[in-house]
Amino acid sequence: MDARLQSWILDDWNLYFNTMFKISNSLLRRYRYFVLIGILFNYACDHDDRSAADLVVQNGNVWTGDDKHPRASAFAVRNGVFVAIGNEKDMLKWKGERTEVIDAKGKLITPGFIDCHVHFITGGLNLASVQLRDADTPYRFIERIKRFAKNTRQGNWITGGEWEHQSWGGELPKKEWIDSVTRDNPVFVRRLDGHMGLANSTALQLAGIDENTLPVVGGEIVKNAKGQPSGILKDNAMNLVLDVIPPPTKSQLQHALNASMEYVLKNGVTSVHHVAGSEPEGIVEAFDDARKKNTLKTRIYVLMPLKDWKFMVSKMGHDGKGDEWLKYGGVKGFVDGSLGSHTAAFENPYTDKPTDKGIFINDKDSLVSWIKSADRAGLQVAVHAIGDAAIHFLLNTYEMIQEENGSRGQRFRIEHAQHIAPRDIERFARLNVIPSMQPYHAIDDGRWAETVIGPERIKTTYAFRSLFEAKVRVAFGSDWYVAPPNPIEGIYAAVTRRTLDNKNPDGWVPEQKISVEQALKAYTVNAAFASFDENVKGSIAKGKLADFVILDQNLFEVSPDSIRYIRVLETFVGGRMVYSGGLLD
Repeated sequence: MDARLQSWILDDWNLYFNTMFKISNSLLRRYRYFVLIGILFNYACDHDDRSAADLVVQNGNVWTGDDKHPRASAFAVRNGVFVAIGNEKDMLKWKGERTEVIDAKGKLITPGFIDCHVHFITGGLNLASVQLRDADTPYRFIERIKRFAKNTRQGNWITGGEWEHQSWGGELPKKEWIDSVTRDNPVFVRRLDGHMGLANSTALQLAGIDENTLPVVGGEIVKNAKGQPSGILKDNAMNLVLDVIPPPTKSQLQHALNASMEYVLKNGVTSVHHVAGSEPEGIVEAFDDARKKNTLKTRIYVLMPLKDWKFMVSKMGHDGKGDEWLKYGGVKGFVDGSLGSHTAAFENPYTDKPTDKGIFINDKDSLVSWIKSADRAGLQVAVHAIGDAAIHFLLNTYEMIQEENGSRGQRFRIEHAQHIAPRDIERFARLNVIPSMQPYHAIDDGRWAETVIGPERIKTTYAFRSLFEAKVRVAFGSDWYVAPPNPIEGIYAAVTRRTLDNKNPDGWVPEQKISVEQALKAYTVNAAFASFDENVKGSIAKGKLADFVILDQNLFEVSPDSIRYIRVLETFVGGRMVYSGGLLD
């Protein structure tokens, strides 16, 4: 072969080889590039799935309860807590393939409501009992019990009731009203405040109550003109009958707990403070059992009886304080009774009964000893006090114990704090005492309270505004079963103070009205503070439990008298929908 030709062939071959080598290298680099891009893309997708929110709510009108960021239109939830609050643009990075997105359609969204005072399982039990709250005549009172008795097995107790004698003019019911219609059943039905009840003759006999029964300290067996028991028992005297009523079974308690949770969730209540009263045995076990079975839908803070503070200390030492679903840590006691039963303790006599100042249910020395010991043991103390004398005594006790045990941010609570002497209002702020109040009681009692305590004392009755102006952390609740566990009705009551009989269109003691925002804070931010939970719930803020409600109307925009007609559309606990009215679709 010609040398020159051979050289050309070799040169062309080298050129071809080098060209193909370069092309191969280029393709390999490009392939590696695309492989790398693919790997990064897949990683990003996987990473997005891991960091994306479980739920994004957008197009809402969000009242957060957070003073630093009071308003928003959207938020994201992951693993049961809020991870971002802002607007729709802020939520884009939180959306993944598996993220549920809810369009709130401009509806008002608030933190889940916290009810600071309920008798939770008793409320559930009473849902299945005779209903007397709206019986507005003695005839209807008797007929309701008669109809209920016809469908009750012979020998079974008839309880519940929640009657209001002021609805028919103030005459107290008597055993003779119902004896003829309840021959086969013992009956003990309570007044709606829980501090007075009516027993029929069968119940009195089972309890061993007759004309010779000795008086009860901290209570009263009301007798007729002949010295015979009338059937009415007040405060501690009720225990004579309550002690002979068979306790509910474990199954009945669990059913009542489930009924209670469903009932409050439809009203937007995501957390409750269960405060001990005269509840049946087995409640603690029912709470613990539900937590173990993971069936709780409502978060529960349990306050046990004050006199049993050692039991609470022992339980917490053995089981701990609990978690975000079920928490222990407080005790609750009583100083006095109620206004409607004339057992609230006042410094001056009742206007309609000049010889009566009410009663102290518990001995003062015992109360001081229990409170001091419970506080020293690190428990939160909450005590029922309604009359001005009871409240004054309790404030004095708290102040003395802070001096002796040391002020450690105890967050003492006064449950109800209904009739405060003017001189004591500023003491709530100075002593950092939380008034745990129930605004619905104001529009209920306001129908008749002035006839009972006069025009002067009502000026600081349910003194919401005076307390807020004094920079007191007011917390709200319902006192259910005594009153409906509906925060919307409570907000309406606090903002309007229109009594249930519509006879006070401008408000009963209107000087004590508060704003919608103040009322909302009392049911959310302040309520969380009242159980040492302000860092985990009570507002829509990053890192807090994703408990919230969506309302069908805007609390801030409707007229005050229309607030009571607002309904909860959806309730979420831990980012999971637990109630839906089916109206947002």
